[in-house]
Amino acid sequence: MVEHERAFVTGGAGFIGSHLVEALVERGCEVVVYDNLVSGHRSFLEGVDCTFVEADVLDVPALEAAMEGCDLVVHSAADPDVRVGVEDANRHFEQNVQATQNVLEGARKEGVETFLFLRTSTVYGEAEELPTPESYGPMKPISTYGASKLAADALVSGHAHTFDFDAVSYRFANILGPRLTHGVVYDFTHKLLDDPSRLEILGDGSQEKSYCHIEDMLDAVFTVLDWEGRDRFEAVNVGTDSWTSVTRIADLVCEAMGLEDVTYAYTGGVGAGRGWKGDVKKMRLAMDTLNDLGWTAERSSDEAVRSTAEWMAKSVA
Repeated sequence: MVEHERAFVTGGAGFIGSHLVEALVERGCEVVVYDNLVSGHRSFLEGVDCTFVEADVLDVPALEAAMEGCDLVVHSAADPDVRVGVEDANRHFEQNVQATQNVLEGARKEGVETFLFLRTSTVYGEAEELPTPESYGPMKPISTYGASKLAADALVSGHAHTFDFDAVSYRFANILGPRLTHGVVYDFTHKLLDDPSRLEILGDGSQEKSYCHIEDMLDAVFTVLDWEGRDRFEAVNVGTDSWTSVTRIADLVCEAMGLEDVTYAYTGGVGAGRGWKGDVKKMRLAMDTLNDLGWTAERSSDEAVRSTAEWMAKSVA
């Protein structure tokens, strides 16, 4: 296990970030959480021994002051809403590109040893090769969100090579689990709370994507972090070797909530049955790097959806 003394986690009060903070603390790492609480929740860190700084990654002086003394940076903060780009493309640039540049510059000035960037498989766009390998290209994102993440990824690689620190960019499938705050399982649960007899489904329901449980994701993150043979920059796919359709997710959420005879109302979607403009209809990742390291997800895509739907059903009961 590679040991780090002090970690700096942006977006550490969010769904994924808070789980990572807990895991780092359990590994004996002192952790500084940096979050503006726009989408994060301070309650997610209740009982966790960490230092909390409420500030924005666009606030450079606050960012650099909070990063002092850290040897590991985990950049989790981002605007995850793909759909917002249609109305405000600048938001994705500011929150995903400029913000990443700010964090990288802070890491450079502090002399950070390792930089972990948590990002998304949307950088691949509508990949013609499924499962999509880490070497796939050219990448052609179909949303400003995916484009902003690809641009930020290039910045991470460029900084790592120019300023001689190690960096890993994790390309996540859809991550699910306790504390989930957005996404299809979350949306379906709340829609059914409002009307348990009818469920509106964006698109035509045939969209198929991989869903990975947060515990498997954490195991993957630390498997790569502890890999002593890493190159200066590594791009690593994280997901499952299976996928789940949107209609199947609806079935699993209804089962978890004990609902029968629910009418599904499909919106038809935007082009080829997508849920919205920029929605990648089919996504499945090849985990070549992780598989070579002996890692595989313990839960299938269906199992990740089912367990999260059951947690959601209990949390809103």
